[in-house]
Amino acid sequence: MEKIYLNTDGGSRGNPGPAGAGAFIYNEKGEMVRKAHLFLGVMTNNEAEYQAVILGLETLKKVFGKEKIKDLDVTIRLDSELVCRQLKNEYQIKEEKLIPLFIKVHNLQVSEFKHLNFEAIPREKNFEADKLANEAMDLGSSQPAGLF
Repeated sequence: MEKIYLNTDGGSRGNPGPAGAGAFIYNEKGEMVRKAHLFLGVMTNNEAEYQAVILGLETLKKVFGKEKIKDLDVTIRLDSELVCRQLKNEYQIKEEKLIPLFIKVHNLQVSEFKHLNFEAIPREKNFEADKLANEAMDLGSSQPAGLF
């Protein structure tokens, strides 16, 4: 089974404020597979963190195709301990706006990503995804999402 790592980060300037999401995908050898960023409009940091996970999963689907993703062993690494623990079912979701985003990730996991793990990492180990999220916020709504 192929092992893939997906580092994601979301942020907003103002909380809520202009927000962006970044996703950095790499293989076991540490080689970049793909990266993506997306300007999200105005939302909270936590909403942006969830949107970054969704962006990463949707990017994986585009790169590998619907059939192959079922056989990937994907570890999602994010620096939001709150969102990570919610996705691991260790924390409740108290913020109502996060519930539909949690459900979207859950449904992707159940229907398409059979081998999905979540790991909280320190912010300094998430610099690629953070950089992409900041690029998205810098670009704002003037440019569409970018896949690289």
